[in-house]
Amino acid sequence: MDKHVLLQMVLTSFVACSLVMLIVWYWAYRIKNAGVVDIFWAFNFGITAVVCYLLGSGFDIRKALICSMVIIWSSRLGIYLLIRVGSHLKEEEGRYKQLRKEWQPHPDRKFFGFFQMQAASNIYLAIPFFIICMNTSPELSILEKIGFVIWLIAIIGEATADAQLKKFKNDASNKGKVCQAGLWNYSRHPNYFFEWMIWVGYFTFALASPYGWISILCPLTMLYLIFKLTGIPLTEEQSLRSKGDLYKEYQRTTSVFVPWFKKK
Repeated sequence: MDKHVLLQMVLTSFVACSLVMLIVWYWAYRIKNAGVVDIFWAFNFGITAVVCYLLGSGFDIRKALICSMVIIWSSRLGIYLLIRVGSHLKEEEGRYKQLRKEWQPHPDRKFFGFFQMQAASNIYLAIPFFIICMNTSPELSILEKIGFVIWLIAIIGEATADAQLKKFKNDASNKGKVCQAGLWNYSRHPNYFFEWMIWVGYFTFALASPYGWISILCPLTMLYLIFKLTGIPLTEEQSLRSKGDLYKEYQRTTSVFVPWFKKK
C-alpha cells in the first residue's frame, strides 16, 4: 500500500469536506437553521468517493464499484434530506432548536465547531473507502460480493422506510399522530437500522482488502452514535415533547431498532 497516495487521498478529502462545512455553516448562520448540516454531511461522502476514485491506486473495477455504491447512497440520502429540511428552512428542527438553547449565549460559535466535527466524521467513517480504493488485487472476492448484497438490501430498506414516513407526513390528517405505516409498525427507527446495515455492508466489502478489518470501527461508531448521541436519543426526546402519550404507547409496542415483530 502506497502510504503517500493514501495520505494524499485522506487529506484532500478532509480539506474538501471541511470547506463544504465552512460554507454550509455560514449559510446556516444567515438563515438560523443548523439542520442544513445533515444534508451536506450526506453529500460529503459522495465528494469523498470521487476523491478516492481519482486518487486511489487500487484496481479500477473495485474502485468504480465501491465509489458508485457510496455516491448512490450519499445522493439518495442527501436529496431526501434536502427535500425534508428544505421544506421548512424558516423553521429549525426541534433537536437543533434544543441545542441552540443549550449553547447560549454563543450558539453559532459552537455550531461552527459542530459543523467541522461533522466534516471530520465524514473522513473517519470513510476509512473503508480509503482502504478498498488502495487494494490492487485484480479480482473481486466473495466478501466483496456479500458486502454489496448487504448494502443493496440495506439501501432498499432505508429508502422504503423514508418513503413510508414521507407519505405519512404528507397526509394532513396525520398531523400530531405517530407514524406506524409499513416498517414503522415494527420499529421506531427502521431508517436508522438500515443506515447501520449499509455500514455493515461497507465493512464486509472492506474485509477483502489489506487492513480492511480496521473498518469495523465504522459500523461500531455508527451504532454508538445512533443509540447514544445524535440518533435515537435526540429523536425520541423530540417525539416525546411533540406527541406525548401517543409516542409513549408507540414505544411500548414496538422495537426500538430492528424491524422484527409487533409487541402486544
